[in-house]
Amino acid sequence: RVGTRIGYMVIMAFWSLSAMSHALVNSVLQLGIARSLLGIGESGNFPAANKTNAEWFPQKERSFSFGIFNCGANIGVILATILVPIAVHNFGWHSAFLITGFLSASWILLWFLKYHKPAEHKALSSAELDYINQDPPEKPAPSTPWIKLFGFRQTWAYTLPKFLTDPIWYFYLYWLPGYFSDKFHLSLVGLGLPILIVYNASAVGSIYGGYLPASFIRLGLTPQRARLAAMLLCATLVVPVFMINTLQADNFGKWAAVGLLSLAAAAHQGWSANLFTTASDMFPRSAVGSVTGIGTMAGAVGGFLFAKLVGHLLQITGSYSILFITAASVYLISLLI
Repeated sequence: RVGTRIGYMVIMAFWSLSAMSHALVNSVLQLGIARSLLGIGESGNFPAANKTNAEWFPQKERSFSFGIFNCGANIGVILATILVPIAVHNFGWHSAFLITGFLSASWILLWFLKYHKPAEHKALSSAELDYINQDPPEKPAPSTPWIKLFGFRQTWAYTLPKFLTDPIWYFYLYWLPGYFSDKFHLSLVGLGLPILIVYNASAVGSIYGGYLPASFIRLGLTPQRARLAAMLLCATLVVPVFMINTLQADNFGKWAAVGLLSLAAAAHQGWSANLFTTASDMFPRSAVGSVTGIGTMAGAVGGFLFAKLVGHLLQITGSYSILFITAASVYLISLLI
């Protein structure tokens, strides 16, 4: 409706204010409301980011650029792990929400001052604009209504893999501390280094996985086949994570688990960088934000359903075995879809 420049600012303002509102809560109900508002604000981030990516990069470079900015989320997790406890210790828990909310709000001013579409950017040369627009021009067409996008096979080709693989990242993000604590009896202090290694590996995987299609294109593959080849490699590199079930609860087993999870997390982020970019491969720029939103919604639905499954399985069996077997297999299934 309003484009990425204004739309992204509105999204981030809502997100930042929702984050800071946590500092005002005094009950579980109020916390739930604040978390819901945060989720509404967060939901606009990746659709706007992916649409921006489609506006500024030619098809062959989009997964690489996506991989670079996607790793920012991982760096944010790493920085939060370090900075938030310091803020809480010195200024109380309210400060953690105020500081992180203020940091995200400060980005809005930078975006307003710096961001314009390529055709409207005064500092862009004609050669650079031609490079951005090197793909075949899109035919002018009216904007596709959001609900009609469900009628396209390409929407489902993007959405179903998001539904299946996003929950695995949520699993790594939220359940790994519990896994290391249960399996290797690590304290909160002992958890820090293994978790940081896994998330740092995921940041590297995001960048390099996004760069893979460009490497395959130089080998002579078409952009579409290069994208699929990169996704196949990432999906294959996830598979060894099932071996985590065979590890002993000793020091060697702990670091072997860190290695397997680091490889799986890196491969997931490489997969994700390419999967997100398939939306802009298949749809005109005017529809990329909407299609990305549909896929992100499916990923979130899959995430909370998988979280329920994780809780029930751990309560019944006390084992992560089925979960890691699932994590090892869903990427190849998704690629087949």
